[in-house]
Amino acid sequence: MRIFKSYGSTPDSRAVKEAAEALRDGQIIIYPTDTLYAFGCDGLNNRAIERLCRIKGIAPDKNLLSIVCADISDAAEYARIDNTAFRTLKRYLPGPYTFILPASLKLPKVFKGRKSVGIRIPDNAFAQALVRELGGPVMTSSITSADDDEIITDAEALALKYDGTPDLDITIDGGPGHNIGSTIVDLRQSAEPEILRQGLGEF
Repeated sequence: MRIFKSYGSTPDSRAVKEAAEALRDGQIIIYPTDTLYAFGCDGLNNRAIERLCRIKGIAPDKNLLSIVCADISDAAEYARIDNTAFRTLKRYLPGPYTFILPASLKLPKVFKGRKSVGIRIPDNAFAQALVRELGGPVMTSSITSADDDEIITDAEALALKYDGTPDLDITIDGGPGHNIGSTIVDLRQSAEPEILRQGLGEF
């Protein structure tokens, strides 16, 4: 497992480039967000999404799939955002939130038949730089496990745990992570948002 460090508000350029190149090659990475550490892959690569779901142990046709976008304009390529939803996103993002929105037709076929997508714009310099370097959304899933007594917030410990996992050989160490996930808000009925999970963000 290769580990690249990227601390603070200025992302390490080599870490960003190495991570983006891995995503383009269909690989999975471990990277920091503004909440938990997460698995990430190219959000437009069907096979990579399927690999990530296998690593996480989730069914892509049954679980919410979320993507990290650079900004709201970027998110509008992959989700339908009306004026009310736009005002909500503008108020809370970037930040520790996942907003569930109606999915657009530009998402890959693994999303076909799904009417919604989770949108994340983390307040994390590395995550934002990664999306911009990749030039597209990053499919993301927080690293949690029902088998763990506590959530792992240390990047090197995560790298050790997942060392040897097929299609995953890069971890970005962004310093200590949080042990609380994002607040999930259902914004499909934009005038009546509903909190589905209270996380780090106050809504």
